[in-house]
Amino acid sequence: MRCSHCGIELADDEARIHHNETLCEDCYLDTVYSVKGCDPWAVYLATRSRQAAGQKGSEGLTDLQREIYEFIKERGKVTGEELLEHFGLPLNELQDQIAILRHCELVKGLKEGTRVFLTLFEQD
Repeated sequence: MRCSHCGIELADDEARIHHNETLCEDCYLDTVYSVKGCDPWAVYLATRSRQAAGQKGSEGLTDLQREIYEFIKERGKVTGEELLEHFGLPLNELQDQIAILRHCELVKGLKEGTRVFLTLFEQD
């Protein structure tokens, strides 16, 4: 038996079934518990936690989140493709990091014509 997402070989007792797909534990967790970009409760919790800790800008972020934040800050606005190319991360990991920055109200989407950019939520 193989994982429908990553293709690794699974023993019968290792398989997880989700929406008729056979998944390994890692893919199952990524699917079921993934970070959502649009999550008002996550925004509330993240902004209140940062406020209570007195954090501004990149304070309190992981090294990777700080690097992404600073990259966007330096350029003013970037596309997801630019971030993928620059950081070389898997798409789902980059999406999770961007979602966290959005929850902290540090980064937001900006649509210009048919293109979507990421920019800082507020300029420092």
